[in-house]
Amino acid sequence: MRTKEPLAAGLAALASLVADETRAACLLALLDGRARSAGELARHAGVAPSTLSEHLGRLVAGGLLAEERQGRHRYVRLAGARVAQLVEDLAAQVPETAARQAPRTLRQSSAGAAMARGRTCYDHLAGRLGTTVTDALTERGLLRQDSGFALTDAGLEWFGAAGIPLDRAGRRPLARGCLDWTERRPHLAGAAGAALCRHVLDAGWCVRIGSERAVKVTPSGERALCDLLGIEATALR
Repeated sequence: MRTKEPLAAGLAALASLVADETRAACLLALLDGRARSAGELARHAGVAPSTLSEHLGRLVAGGLLAEERQGRHRYVRLAGARVAQLVEDLAAQVPETAARQAPRTLRQSSAGAAMARGRTCYDHLAGRLGTTVTDALTERGLLRQDSGFALTDAGLEWFGAAGIPLDRAGRRPLARGCLDWTERRPHLAGAAGAALCRHVLDAGWCVRIGSERAVKVTPSGERALCDLLGIEATALR
């Protein structure tokens, strides 16, 4: 007997898109918000380009990826912030023993350590860097976490004084908690999280490292975050 729940079929179809290791690897690789070529993703997932093309087709058709073409080249990116939130939330539910499997090579170990230290989660800061900044905002009374995430009046003033413009006209929430899959606690997402991440990258306070989503705080970033939020440099390294 088939279920009469109208959303059941759609939910099952969505779950089946993620329930494949190759497709899951592609979604995780695209969490930095940037577009990648099919060839790059094939190498990342360790499969043949022809195999990867089939997987990408399913993800595009399912609405999880958006496709761009430049001549003969095919690029894909996550379809939006809601997809990124879905992937990050699912990743945070992976048992810690599975998420922290021992790396097979020194390169994997270094990359994993860098990702845990600081990375982008679509368009906001994550990893230890993300939670450290979130904690500092909270401790200084700029962000509330007691009943969901919300910027205080002082927080709104802080963003303005720091020269970080906030998009308050869109439908996206100004502040939202995003469960960090390495720290196992929330970091700041939403329009404020995106604005802060964009600012630290544009100002050179953080730089991307390697081909993954990892970011590293620069010396000027250490000084700026210490001045603005009282974060000690040792907590950012």
